[in-house]
Amino acid sequence: MQKPRRSIFYALGQVTVRARWLILLLWLLLALVALPFAPRASQVLQPGGLLSPDAESQRALDLLTSKLHLNPTVVQVIFTSQRYRVDSPQFVQQMQQALAQVRSWSEVAGVVTYLDNPRQISLDRHGAYANVMLKTDPDSAPRLLPELERRLKAQPDLEIHVGGSPVFYEDIQFVSERDLRRAELLAFPFALIALLLVFRSVIAALLPTIIGGGAVIVALAIIFGLGHVIPLSIFVLNITTLFGLGLGVDYSLFMVSRFREELARGRKPGEAVAVTVATAGRAVTFSGFTVSIGLFGLTFFRINMLRSVGLGGMLVVMLCVVAALTLLPAMLAILGTRVNALPVRLSWLWGWWRQRRAAHVDAATEEVALAGARSALIQPHQGFWYRLSHLVMRYPLRFFFPVLVLLVALGLPFLAVRFSAPGASILPQDVPSRVSYDLLVSRFNARETTPILLAVQMQGNVLTPSNIALLYRYVQRLEADPRVARVDSIVSADPRLTLQEYELLYTHPQLIADPYLSGLLKSSVAGNLAMVTVISKYDMLSEQSEELVLTIRNTPPGPGMHVLVAGGSASNIDYVEALYGDFPKAALIVAGITYVVLLLLFRSLLLPLKAILMNTLSILASYGALVVIFQEGFLHQLLGFTPLGFVEASSPILLFCSLFGLSMDYEVFLLSRVQEAYWESGDNTQAVALGLQRSGGIITSAAAIVVVVSACFATADMILVKALGLGMALAVICDATLVRGLLVPATMRLLGNLNWWLPFVGVQRRPTLLAEEKAGRREVSSEGGTLVSGEGERPAHPRSQQGGRL
Repeated sequence: MQKPRRSIFYALGQVTVRARWLILLLWLLLALVALPFAPRASQVLQPGGLLSPDAESQRALDLLTSKLHLNPTVVQVIFTSQRYRVDSPQFVQQMQQALAQVRSWSEVAGVVTYLDNPRQISLDRHGAYANVMLKTDPDSAPRLLPELERRLKAQPDLEIHVGGSPVFYEDIQFVSERDLRRAELLAFPFALIALLLVFRSVIAALLPTIIGGGAVIVALAIIFGLGHVIPLSIFVLNITTLFGLGLGVDYSLFMVSRFREELARGRKPGEAVAVTVATAGRAVTFSGFTVSIGLFGLTFFRINMLRSVGLGGMLVVMLCVVAALTLLPAMLAILGTRVNALPVRLSWLWGWWRQRRAAHVDAATEEVALAGARSALIQPHQGFWYRLSHLVMRYPLRFFFPVLVLLVALGLPFLAVRFSAPGASILPQDVPSRVSYDLLVSRFNARETTPILLAVQMQGNVLTPSNIALLYRYVQRLEADPRVARVDSIVSADPRLTLQEYELLYTHPQLIADPYLSGLLKSSVAGNLAMVTVISKYDMLSEQSEELVLTIRNTPPGPGMHVLVAGGSASNIDYVEALYGDFPKAALIVAGITYVVLLLLFRSLLLPLKAILMNTLSILASYGALVVIFQEGFLHQLLGFTPLGFVEASSPILLFCSLFGLSMDYEVFLLSRVQEAYWESGDNTQAVALGLQRSGGIITSAAAIVVVVSACFATADMILVKALGLGMALAVICDATLVRGLLVPATMRLLGNLNWWLPFVGVQRRPTLLAEEKAGRREVSSEGGTLVSGEGERPAHPRSQQGGRL
């Protein structure tokens, strides 16, 4: 057996063997330090961060807030009664009693009830809502809600519900934490069961769960610290756990499998660990880089939620890689052959199969595992993946085009996608903000609560006659739009007044006696700024309302006037534009860096390009599923959600950046084994078959575990998390079956030796083979490890005694 040449990874493996107890102790101390802080990560995370600070709607809101003291932090208290109508004295009295202590609270800037604004009455007149303006900013408002709810006094004949943006943000935090707990409770046992089925050993199955769980705990503790320094979104919780469990288990699965394979080849445990780090560890490192590159793309967006998710995802991925390269080899070195201890016997399920296929079925699990591995090394052509790859490569075009057409067809529904920002509809129906939202939609004129706000800036004081005339004509043009239900402003307060009367009225504003007009003037005019409120005839997220906003933005208001548009519809437009204005740049950067990394790894011009195109196909299929399921409502009853009628705009971006790296993860492991086989034989077709046989089973197992973990997150109540979990599960299924099993061997067969071609270098070959050819002989090696030099890995696999190359 030849001894592998040294490389940085082989040397790292030797270090982990020598310092195994120290490494284990350091990780144990790190976990103990992190454990008290990890559960508190949610305390420093923010539920908002969904709008770019330089968006027009945000700038308009900032301007109105600073000059008009417009308070964007509004809590809606909804009162409904089956017994009384809103104009009955009993309803009025009980509402006032309920709000008495709220009005006197120092954190409240004001309370506007339906007695001040009759438009806050429900359509059936058995309900009304009060707007409670808080002095704090929207991000800090959720912490005041418990005290607000305590001050709201229950009434015998009124049902009280609390809603609005602060409640929405609080519910996002609550539902995120609840979803996370549920996903963790499901993911850990299901992943452990899957690992037990793969390894047939309790010890071997526990190792990946320890790595994944440890990476998540440390990552959450670090996030707790970072949250005190930089703003981070609450969605970091879910993505950190999803990637930590999925990739931590995946990387450990590849490492443990390779370690057992090296033991089966007859290596001693210490040498097996070093070779495992030099081979599977190298692939894990590059895989971690590719996954991190995808998540790195999220940091280019102006939306804090996406930047936070990208940062948290990269953090946990790097921790998974470090744990897989240090902690896991140390534990493997300590365990040695005991990694196969505590066997899981499935005789009740597999007994009949074992009786037909093996006479030594009553041997210990360790012997079964070692014998099975040796059998796989000696006769790989008997494996399922070997036979499948040869079948595909025998008829590459017959497989390539149907699978390509199928994946493209799965993605076609995405052409009809409609994007929107997240609102209360993404939450389950049992949380307060969703209950209040449904009440407003079903029993009130909800359009009154989601106006279009215009910040109109003029040259000089708004109340000069010339500016009043300009504003008057501008408001008249707005009122003439058929999509506009009403315009509220100082020049449309009373339709009976003419332009000349408004000019005369505002010549001496301090003399205005009408309380409504006086209050409107104080709340909507300050110096050269006037606020105009536009009520659309359509829902906030409807196409008509969004087109109305775009019309207002694109129509010149008049000489000396500048208009900024805010409100729900405007924020939705800005949110989508901010995302997809940055998306092409982020996608190109991710694809470009990934290409360079794979170029360095595989020393091939075409393999990285093929990998990127293959990943795009599986992602495209998941995009189609997003539209069919969440926009159109397919299977919504089974999945437990209300169809949105749109796709939450950040979902495709999150899926792209997550899946691009995750799919590349499997590509790296597959092509690494194909490259090893090609270095050994120089035969592209044989190398593809052997590489797929040696990695197909373990990649399928790893993909199955990621699907299980992702499916656990698909049980989330929040639709954004449900879409991410379900989209990842579907994409990984397509990637592990159609792409890796059919498309990859078909394309590699069609490309032939061009797979391994690099300009100015030509087709890569193993240097030892060249030396052997010059000597006129081929050395038969019994070693199954990877020979590593400064140029990369060069595996030496045993030659089959039956004449084939392995």
